[in-house]
Amino acid sequence: MHDKSGKAVVELVEEFLTARATRKPSPHTQAAYRRDLTTVAAHAAELATPPLPLDGLPLGALSPSLMRAAFARFAADRAAASVGRAWSTWNGFFAFLVAEQVVPGNPMPAVGRPRSPLPQPKPLRGEDTPERLLASAARAEGRQRDPWPERDVAVLALALCAGLRLSELLALRVGSLAGRPGERRLEVAGKGGRPRVLPVEPDLDAVLADYLDSRVRRFGSRTVRPDSPLLVDRRGEPLRRGGLQYLVESCYRRAGIGDRVPRGARLHALRHTFATRLAEDGAGAAEIMRLLGHASLASSQTYIEVTAGQQRDAVRANRTNRALVGLARGQAG
Repeated sequence: MHDKSGKAVVELVEEFLTARATRKPSPHTQAAYRRDLTTVAAHAAELATPPLPLDGLPLGALSPSLMRAAFARFAADRAAASVGRAWSTWNGFFAFLVAEQVVPGNPMPAVGRPRSPLPQPKPLRGEDTPERLLASAARAEGRQRDPWPERDVAVLALALCAGLRLSELLALRVGSLAGRPGERRLEVAGKGGRPRVLPVEPDLDAVLADYLDSRVRRFGSRTVRPDSPLLVDRRGEPLRRGGLQYLVESCYRRAGIGDRVPRGARLHALRHTFATRLAEDGAGAAEIMRLLGHASLASSQTYIEVTAGQQRDAVRANRTNRALVGLARGQAG
């Protein structure tokens, strides 16, 4: 054990942030870590006996009782979610100090942590909205310089009929679509590195095949190798976050459904629509949790086990799949 009890908390915070930098957090995340740590530490310094300046607060002063008092003041004018985030940051900070053998234990379990309410689903509003969106994207109408309806329908269908997150869509490769016709599956790199496999119904399979055929016509067969990104822009380059968000927004505009998209859930509304329709059409919580790849599933797997057949039945029950019928160019006319 290294005796650093007299070392200033602000110095150890910088050591922690340097260690966290190897995980490549975004600048926004790193700034949030620093803000939560220094703000609570400032409250602790003011509440210490005697009061201390922030840069004079030693690590040894951070007793469980002082941390409780500092968090109580921090929580006075903040939402539960903000307090919970700060608690997690401090818990990570002390876990780092324990691992570095700077402190013998973590005092955060003695500090109350508020429960944040679960976020409410934000699906597209309107009974026919998904169908209207898909039909509009398939028509290739509007003032597009280089319309590519096959690609646009494929993107919307993957979100509406497979419930993929933005990051999951961008991580897909051509080879992510595997299996024989009628038994297609999509291998997804999920959030937090948790992989999952999703069943792909024939109509979604046809839409994806139609898109890949159109891509070969545009850019040649070399662009659809198994390790190639599944989703590309109009120049054949890998689709990126901003481009994907713009694509979905433009599909909303062309379909005239901007007023049916919940604020703060533009692309994510498609994933929420997938889950909501699954529930409405009879899928159980277990199927929905597994298909969406929720983090809470990891702790639930001991008592929630769903077979691949049940998952496929749940996807088949999703009525949005029926909106894909006939959209693939190879099936038209």
